[in-house]
Amino acid sequence: MQVAIDMGESRGAGAARMDLEELLATRLLVQGNSGSGKSHLLRRLLEQSAPWVQQCVIDPEGDFVTLSDRFGHLVVDATRTENELTRIAARVRQHRVSVVLNLEGLDAEQQMRAAAAFLGGMFDADRDFWYPVLVVVDEAQLFAPAAAGEVSDEARKLSLGAMTNLMCRGRKRGLAGVIATQRLAKLAKNVAAEASNFLMGRTFLDIDMARAADLLGMDRRQAEQFRDLERGHFVALGPALSRRPLPIVIGAVETSARSTSPKLTPLPEAPADAADLIFTQDPEELSRPAVRRPPPPPPPSTNDLLAQVARARAEAPSEPASLFPEIDAAEREAMIKAVMVELMSDPDAGFRTTAVLYQDFLVRCRIRRVPGEPPALPAFKRLLAIARVAPDEETASSDGWQQALTLSETLTDDVQGVFLVIAQAALTGAPCPSDATLARLYGTHSASRARRLLTWFEERGLIVLRTDFRGQRIAAFPDLGAETAPGDPNGPDALVEDRPAAE
Repeated sequence: MQVAIDMGESRGAGAARMDLEELLATRLLVQGNSGSGKSHLLRRLLEQSAPWVQQCVIDPEGDFVTLSDRFGHLVVDATRTENELTRIAARVRQHRVSVVLNLEGLDAEQQMRAAAAFLGGMFDADRDFWYPVLVVVDEAQLFAPAAAGEVSDEARKLSLGAMTNLMCRGRKRGLAGVIATQRLAKLAKNVAAEASNFLMGRTFLDIDMARAADLLGMDRRQAEQFRDLERGHFVALGPALSRRPLPIVIGAVETSARSTSPKLTPLPEAPADAADLIFTQDPEELSRPAVRRPPPPPPPSTNDLLAQVARARAEAPSEPASLFPEIDAAEREAMIKAVMVELMSDPDAGFRTTAVLYQDFLVRCRIRRVPGEPPALPAFKRLLAIARVAPDEETASSDGWQQALTLSETLTDDVQGVFLVIAQAALTGAPCPSDATLARLYGTHSASRARRLLTWFEERGLIVLRTDFRGQRIAAFPDLGAETAPGDPNGPDALVEDRPAAE
């Protein structure tokens, strides 16, 4: 679906439109000196695209929190721990809520750490939640500096790594970076170079004009026009904007920032007793003590941290005995196993996504009143892979099966089930599963993808494939000392054949 975002007017070309779908794939860099209209441009982009795509704004000055009143953005106050911000970011991607991360009130290092934690949580979200998100970072030179500054190296590395992931690797995860900076020379080159769309505003310094001209493919004489741009005027270039440099004027916005540009205000008439007004103390000031923000405490040394850890371990109180009977761990595991058996007994379970199965699993756990926190999604994927195999008790207790489980932990969640099914067939001497069966377990209808997965297993040294004189496939496991019986790779889906019996 193609959505054209109205950014304003272009000189001699009518409305200036931005292809939102192309923007999500190619990213955007906005550059302009202070007062050139960068924040106004970002606000126009956010307002016009709000109905179409989820948005996340990294806001160092709290200017974009007003989007919540008009467009429903959730304001996340950054005065939290880094772990809290990471978990909040993961839930933001899961529930597809547009947010504004308000960093106002934090010092530079705290802003970098908070932004890094939040961007890291969005970047590391589970694959099932990789929906498209427009990630707007204002004053990007603060979070991806080209050189070390007054902040610690650790904070700089964390923030720069998060920004690099956003711009370099974020596209495959659905994250589309939109970064704005006052100084291109202060922005890390590996972050700026990943953008394919550019909006260049008023710029005066030669070094910034030179970098802007290089990005836009202009010579030095053409770059002089950046000095003459008025507020709100930009030169656009990129696949989402224009194939040639195009001057545009940003249109009006519906919301306004809390901070405004300073305006000249006439001074009041000078009072005759100015000295008395300034140097005479007001009696009310005595009852209203001055509030001065204390300086931040210095970071503790390594020895202090080690001493705190040792003291916390020594003084850790023993947990009080519960007044209620607690369920045994083995009994809880048996209850979860029963829920998994019930879940997999559904004949349509093989056709449902992992996210849908996980929601069904949580509901069944609540119905059966399974105590404690339910397994998280990664742990559930592991349980799901084992439940799809469902080995008998003799096989499950064998050393070979335990070694197969250990080998499967080195694989990603989406292929563990396929590996364990083949391993079970080898341990029990059953025929090698067909391509149709393996494709079902892999969550696809393509037999060729199943064959490529077997080749991938073989390249990693987990299995050895061979074919007998009848064209039957045999999978041998060198680490398990077992191999499957010959099986027809073009045979039917065994899971479909077993479906009437399950019903």
